[in-house]
Amino acid sequence: MTDHASGLDLSAAVSEDIILNPGERRLIPTGIAIAIPPGFEAQIRPRSGLALNEGITLLNAPGTIDADYRGEIGLIMINHGKKPFSIKKGDRLAQMVISKVYRARFEETDLLDTTSRNAGGFGHTGK
Repeated sequence: MTDHASGLDLSAAVSEDIILNPGERRLIPTGIAIAIPPGFEAQIRPRSGLALNEGITLLNAPGTIDADYRGEIGLIMINHGKKPFSIKKGDRLAQMVISKVYRARFEETDLLDTTSRNAGGFGHTGK
């Protein structure tokens, strides 16, 4: 929507309005399919305004579309808000960003180097 936006808006391609009730999740069609070049992926992300103002987001954010997928892009929407949310044809619901994929090469080992954090996680540094 703007010159420097990194994401392409994805819109609802629904034939009739859909009501997404609080706590409900639905797969919303976008009506588009794409061919992503090898070495890239599409990341599907929520729209911040919908999240802040309505409690509407994507259940698997960010979603990933692999380079070999050729089906329609669908959005797994969930309503974390307190009131029903209406989805109409053409509503902008998510955004898609194309990113380079870096493939890691893993090596099995019995010993890892030590760090100041080591295995600390899940709140080990405080709030």
